[in-house]
Amino acid sequence: MSSLPYPSKQSSASDHRLNYQSTSLRYNHEIKATLEVKTVVPPPSSRGGGEGAATDDNGVFLTWKDLRVTVSNGKKGSKSILQGLTGYAQPGELLAIMGPSGCGKSTLLDTLAGRLGSNTRQTGDILINGHKQRLAYGTSAYVTQDETLITTLTVKEAVYYSAQLQLPDSMSRAEKKERAEVTIREMGLQDAMNTRIGGWGSKGLSGGQKRRVSICIEILTHPKLLFLDEPTSGLDSAASYYVMSGIVRFDRKDENRRTVIASIHQPSGEVFQLFDSLCLLSAGKVVYFGPASQANEFFALNGFPCPTLQNPSDHFLKTINKDFETVCFLIQCLALRYLWLDPEQGLEDAITAEVAINTLTKAYKSSDHYQKVKRLVTEIFRWIQDCGTLEERSHSSFLTQCLVLTRRSFVNMYRDLGYYWLRVAIYVSLALGLATLFYNLGSDNDSIQDRGSLLMFIASFLTFMTIGGFPSFVEDMKVFERERLNGHYGATAFVLGNTFSAFPYLLLISVIPGAITYYLPGLHKGYEHFIYFVLVLFACMMLVESLMMTVASMVPNFLMGIITGAGIQAFMILGGGFFRLPNDLPQPFWKYPMYYIAFHKYAYQGMFKNEFEGLTFPSNQTGGPRTIPGEQILRDRWQVEMGVSKWVDLAILLGMVVLYRILFLVIIKTSEKIKPIIAAIVSVPPKQTTEIMEIPLTTPLHGDQSVV
Repeated sequence: MSSLPYPSKQSSASDHRLNYQSTSLRYNHEIKATLEVKTVVPPPSSRGGGEGAATDDNGVFLTWKDLRVTVSNGKKGSKSILQGLTGYAQPGELLAIMGPSGCGKSTLLDTLAGRLGSNTRQTGDILINGHKQRLAYGTSAYVTQDETLITTLTVKEAVYYSAQLQLPDSMSRAEKKERAEVTIREMGLQDAMNTRIGGWGSKGLSGGQKRRVSICIEILTHPKLLFLDEPTSGLDSAASYYVMSGIVRFDRKDENRRTVIASIHQPSGEVFQLFDSLCLLSAGKVVYFGPASQANEFFALNGFPCPTLQNPSDHFLKTINKDFETVCFLIQCLALRYLWLDPEQGLEDAITAEVAINTLTKAYKSSDHYQKVKRLVTEIFRWIQDCGTLEERSHSSFLTQCLVLTRRSFVNMYRDLGYYWLRVAIYVSLALGLATLFYNLGSDNDSIQDRGSLLMFIASFLTFMTIGGFPSFVEDMKVFERERLNGHYGATAFVLGNTFSAFPYLLLISVIPGAITYYLPGLHKGYEHFIYFVLVLFACMMLVESLMMTVASMVPNFLMGIITGAGIQAFMILGGGFFRLPNDLPQPFWKYPMYYIAFHKYAYQGMFKNEFEGLTFPSNQTGGPRTIPGEQILRDRWQVEMGVSKWVDLAILLGMVVLYRILFLVIIKTSEKIKPIIAAIVSVPPKQTTEIMEIPLTTPLHGDQSVV
């Protein structure tokens, strides 16, 4: 190496910068001479109808121009998240979206996938094959950052159930099973096929394996466009490389080349080499967009060269990270290995990250890369505007979805001890407690009050324990939200599947504890009375579950949901007509409407009629009749409505079950329909912009695929 003109310690800061700039130019010239220039998009001749056009027509070209996203900040105005982004993604390539935390990576991915929340405002053009259209089912998929999976299933079961839900009925079961197994092997999960996924309290797959299972589920339909939100988050370098290698193999799997867009936080050097194109963001602005292999050259030409043997992604993120105050000028000079500076002088020459970001963004706007991107976005639109819109692929029928969801939910409930089995144990324990407390009530006058107290506790507090399964149902809701957003099935199929799968377990909980609390205390003899008692108990438990499902659709946090559900039931118990008899209830609120909308009223009256009708009890009144018929007790002591049969009370309870399930269905379907409308209404240019933040996804990527 030739001798270098090292500056003395007495040199001024301006001399340092002059030496740095001159040496940087010399270094950049060497880089430019050695780097290979990658062609981003083939010339129009190969895409406008030549031999390569047929292959490209099978893929998806995604372009966006002057894309801006803001979120409302109340009276303070709005916060800008994305600021004037332009870019493209094409078949057979992996586009990586990189940047420091809070730069807008996930927001850009959600915007392109149509998953922005209703509180955001979006402007700019997003074109799919040159057309403004929604992403059709089967042609696109989205892998979220969180591994939202059913933890009790094995890898093989999870993927196979998903294959049955997504793939059309024209495929046989054997073909669907083969597709699932091939996909599992492609992601390197063949050794874990029979391992349960696992979750809280149970061991299972590692984080990398769970991430690959999520990818397996979404690529079963061989989508042409695949979105991945930080697929390597939380994984070690080896797991990250294997996950991304599988994704790269997927986008070049066959003649139908696929478009893959992934937001990624900080990839290793090996993972970075897998990227075809790179979109580098900082503070919602594009720092660089173009071939990943030319990013080093871009940074070096603008005074921020990557040190030798350092991971390029680490260098990029270190340079444009605003979370830390400065990017030391000393580090940049040492990276060139041409200059020597005094450490104290180097600190004086430090530049802020804000200056570095502004320098790079301005350089990008005036670079050939930006002009090429704008030109290619226009040319892509011209080349493929005659390709037509994406057609939605067929999937399994509504009946198949209901059957598969019922079977999958039944297996999950059977294996999840906290779903029903723990409740069975608690119910049996409470039933034994009640049976021993009220053992052999007899038929004297004192037993009237005892029978009423026992039936009230069974109808109120025994069914109250049904809220114990709420946390498990919330986990099911998370899986449902992910699968619904990706169009695997609709809300109606989910509600029906969950309802049918819960029948056997609720019937078991009703029969075993019901038999203990019915026969040991010696309630009204006769199997027909016991059957009615079990049916009312079953209807009450089913109704409480339906009520908690409705609460879950509005209060997704399980802790808040339990508190809300418990509060609602407490009001219903108080207004049910036992603690204060119906004629004594205050008319505002408690009598009208609480008494009539509380299911406990119909449970109390149905059980009381079933118990007291046909029985006689000795009277303790002197001078009166020696016995009191059960009908008189119902009318005078419990103030039961005798003009209505007990079977009508049972029918009302079952009708309320159906009503709550329909209400739950309406809420989740209304929310998915209204949120996109709200988002479209508020998609107007913002008046004021301030800081940057990330936005969680809420709006579905696909519509409900199974509406009945």
